Amino acid sequence: MIRTRRNRKNSAIRGLIREVLLHPNKLVYPLFLLEDDNGKEEIKTLPNQFRLGLNHIIALINEAAALGVRSFMLFPVVAEKHKTSTADFALQEDMFYYRSMKILKNKFPEFCFISDVALDPYSSDGHDGLVRNGEILNDETLEVLAKMSVLQAESGFDILGPSDMMDGRIGCMREALDLAGYTNTSIMSYCAKYASAMYGPFRDALESAPKSGDKKTYQMDFLNRSEAMRELDSDMEEGADFVMVKPALHYLDIISDFKQNSLLPVAAYHVSGEYAMLKMGAENGLFAYEKAMPETLNAIHRAGADIVISYAALDYALWYSKNHLSPN
Repeated sequence: MIRTRRNRKNSAIRGLIREVLLHPNKLVYPLFLLEDDNGKEEIKTLPNQFRLGLNHIIALINEAAALGVRSFMLFPVVAEKHKTSTADFALQEDMFYYRSMKILKNKFPEFCFISDVALDPYSSDGHDGLVRNGEILNDETLEVLAKMSVLQAESGFDILGPSDMMDGRIGCMREALDLAGYTNTSIMSYCAKYASAMYGPFRDALESAPKSGDKKTYQMDFLNRSEAMRELDSDMEEGADFVMVKPALHYLDIISDFKQNSLLPVAAYHVSGEYAMLKMGAENGLFAYEKAMPETLNAIHRAGADIVISYAALDYALWYSKNHLSPN
């Protein structure tokens, strides 16, 4: 009789044949940056997550680093007074997002900081692109994204994260960055970003939900799989350095497809709704968070994600260290 249980009979043997284990240095922790350096605001739909001013961000980065997490994705929380239909605030060189990044990069030169390249945080329409008569304008948006990219690179971001899903954005950004001398600034394309129901808490955090319509003319149909391969091919051809699947848990098949069909590092964004389900399920006694959370993040890694972006990054790193596994 074949007895597969022989290879499971104690923890040492299980460790010998373990196929994947997500290391904390493969995690990215998303952070919501306030204009007020000392500000701190609870995000009610995103348990244990906050909008934070620069001083709180610095403290949190130090806490994360002690657990082995050294990569961070920064999102600006833009006050309504700064939002316009043309997203002009995104192009102000002295605005808080760029100012804060310069300070962070000077303080943490060896850490990785990833930006957000899209108009929705700055737009009074709440869309990722410019809007005219209800239509999301593709090519006109690219011009703004290219200018944003140069400003973000200048402020010190290591990797730029275009989350807008406009056609041609990777090539446009790469050209603008190279012309400005930022040839070493990387691009992490939100390559397959689906029009998902899982983004609600994130939009609450940034107060960036669309004022009208939805994002289905630029984000992908959640029923489609092979369409993601078209996005992958075009983004690789245009010069992406990383490709991302978003959301993660609901799209493990797409993560696997990307891993099998690309030599680029594959990132997966365990998004706000997926994280909130874990927290709220545990709070309601459906399962133990400290067991379900590492199972979830390792499932994303097992599917093929080299990089996992998650609000549970610090929780996972703490679990990793408690299980006598060195984060270094």
